[in-house]
Amino acid sequence: MQKMILHLDNHPLPDSAGNKARNLWLLRSKKFPIPETYVCPWDAYLAFCKGDRAMLQMLAAELAAIIQTGKLYAVRSSANIEDSLEHSFAGQFSTILDVAGVDNVLKAIQDVWTDAQNVAVGAYIQKKANGHNGLKMAGTACNVAVIIQEMVTPVLSGVAFSKNPITSLDEVIVEAVKGHGTSLVQEGRTPLRWVYKWGKWLSVSEDNSVSLEVIQKVVDGTRKIAKILTKEVDLEWVFDGEQLYWVQLRDITSIQGIAFYSNRMAKEMTPGLVQPLVWSVTTPNPSKVWVRLLTEVIGKNDLDPKNLTRAFHFRAYHNMAEFGKVFESLGLPPESLEMMAGMIPPGAGKPPMKPSMRTLTKLPHLLRFLYDKWTFDRKVEKQYPEFYKDLHQYPVWPDPTRNNDKELIKKIDQLQIKNWELTYLTIVTILLMQAYNAFLNRQLKKIDIDPQNFNLMEGMDELERYDPAAQLEKLNRLYQALDADSQAFIQAGEYAAFQQTPGNVEFNQQFDLFMNDFGHLSDSTGHFGSSPWRETPGLVLGLVANYQKPREDGSVRLTYQDLPKTNRMLKTFYTRARKFRLYRDKVSTLFSYSLMLFRSHYLAIGSRWVSEGLLKEPADILFLYDDEVREKIVGKNDGLGFSALVDQRKREMEQAKDAILPSVIFGEEVPLMYATAAEKLSGTPTSKGYYTGPVRVVRSLEDFHKPRPGDVLVIPYSDVSWTPLFAQVGAVIAESGGMLSHSSIIAREYNIPAVVSVANALALADDTQVTVDGYKGEVLIHDSLPVGHSEIEQKVADGVR
Repeated sequence: MQKMILHLDNHPLPDSAGNKARNLWLLRSKKFPIPETYVCPWDAYLAFCKGDRAMLQMLAAELAAIIQTGKLYAVRSSANIEDSLEHSFAGQFSTILDVAGVDNVLKAIQDVWTDAQNVAVGAYIQKKANGHNGLKMAGTACNVAVIIQEMVTPVLSGVAFSKNPITSLDEVIVEAVKGHGTSLVQEGRTPLRWVYKWGKWLSVSEDNSVSLEVIQKVVDGTRKIAKILTKEVDLEWVFDGEQLYWVQLRDITSIQGIAFYSNRMAKEMTPGLVQPLVWSVTTPNPSKVWVRLLTEVIGKNDLDPKNLTRAFHFRAYHNMAEFGKVFESLGLPPESLEMMAGMIPPGAGKPPMKPSMRTLTKLPHLLRFLYDKWTFDRKVEKQYPEFYKDLHQYPVWPDPTRNNDKELIKKIDQLQIKNWELTYLTIVTILLMQAYNAFLNRQLKKIDIDPQNFNLMEGMDELERYDPAAQLEKLNRLYQALDADSQAFIQAGEYAAFQQTPGNVEFNQQFDLFMNDFGHLSDSTGHFGSSPWRETPGLVLGLVANYQKPREDGSVRLTYQDLPKTNRMLKTFYTRARKFRLYRDKVSTLFSYSLMLFRSHYLAIGSRWVSEGLLKEPADILFLYDDEVREKIVGKNDGLGFSALVDQRKREMEQAKDAILPSVIFGEEVPLMYATAAEKLSGTPTSKGYYTGPVRVVRSLEDFHKPRPGDVLVIPYSDVSWTPLFAQVGAVIAESGGMLSHSSIIAREYNIPAVVSVANALALADDTQVTVDGYKGEVLIHDSLPVGHSEIEQKVADGVR
């Protein structure tokens, strides 16, 4: 006759023992300590449901052989549907603690059986597992085995998760209470909490009476169990003052399929709010390029460019789960994505990056990829002139009266094909520039040279051709030579009137050449939503009039002549870093020019629709999606509702303008907008120094007149068009960017402190007094100088860096 009570020794249990008992057996078989444990399979439960009284007598007899006088037991369910990968059913079945004696244990078993048939469990089954073929039902409930486990008198009880069950981040979370765990689960008591990530404690409990050594044992055990079982686990544990015991094991079911999005990379290419048309035209090509690059690395895959990027409140985010597929195919841990997404919190260590055997299978692809990118300079030299010639064949301002909608959209399609290849060239060039700079900086540090004290671009006069600041300086010298009336026209930004002013021929000629070279620049050269300088010549005149040369601080920066000439690797990366910095400026300039052509051709369509009464102004077309534009052109839409639709989307974007969104978003739900205030903001330090001064927030070209000498420039991002602003300010704070972003490079060249990737920086109000710490990456907020500041702080306050 089959026994009613089984011991969890080292032989497999039958299916009728239930998932919870089998999980405990699994822990025991892997030599992890668990309390003395028995299981009553669900065969007894089925007999109980049929009213078999003889079974209860047999069960009592077997219990009498194992239940010890003076010991307490925990009696809990082990149903066939509990603790599975699909459904945990956590908290839906009874657990009865501190049970003593055979009769009480037998009664507790029957109570567990009875509770399994209650309405709450049945409702949970219907909601969570309706129609699931794997669920074995009996009446309104399921098949229930019962665990009988010796109670451990706990000093501490708690739970541990091998991965964050809410966000799926790679961190071990431990929660605990003193004494029995019932106060944690049933009474809703606030537990003590610890978070451990990559070898470091992110947070620890303020209760110092709990030994961190014990919690470290819990963490180590949790990680070891997850590694051995090759799955993420949710564990319950108790500590009796000497021994740590594991009392339950479940799979973490809540993290399956969790998507998370990051704007760390996206806001570099498409910063700020992006209008619908700009989104639908400029987002696909970068997404296709990333898939192309990733395919070069890993080979054939199922990556979908349409899933790579998503907009939240008109802002771009990358779907990191898609990138996770690449990491997984390379045999790298998906958790490494957290570094890529900029999700490493202060105090955390570094994620594991150990390659596996699977990595070796991708080696041929990797080698081809590395060789292609090592010789990529040849591709830039060959393709850049071709792209330049092709793009400059298109009119900067297509005439809407000489081109109908279909002709204009045909030219846009041609531009899209060219822009696809140019986007690939641009992204790869930027990535290689960043890589070669990183390799060079590593070599410089090996010979005790601070990269920030090294002038990489010394002697490269060709860069001036792509630097608007250098050309503005020349124009400013011509401006200074003009008479007072001409200067007044320029200061007022009255471009048309100034052109008619006699005696300014040379200035006009040079200004026209400047606009020809730099008129494609805008607030963001990553998309065409912002007005280029060609559309706002009056504002550009203001830049000329207010231009100031960078202040000299007397520091001497090292050049290549100061480096040891015998270090061949240093010379190689120095040469390539310089070359790709120039390539970056050339290719990025051409890329932004191509986007300006998109804008002008769509605005030509918009101008035609204004004359037809469909839009109020040409730029309204930016608030339509590309498919809506094309449906109108091919006759699928009459466009009569466009004006109201544009007004609605303008209102939505206005509402989203001041929203502060998290840099990482979990799940598909659009997060609520929120505002925050803080005494200190943190980011990435990219240009050393200290500086205290008033904030001046510049969001777009319309704000370029705001900064005054000595201000702290606060910007969402920057590219080449923002360079003139850096000349007169004392420090820079940017919401996006990294060590090799435009903001960082220019700040280092101008010897001013910079902190980038500062969340919520634009929430600072103008004239707020702040101190920028370019060493720690901190921005201290104070309305006035702190009382009792030191002499060093006084120098900082006076603008001494």
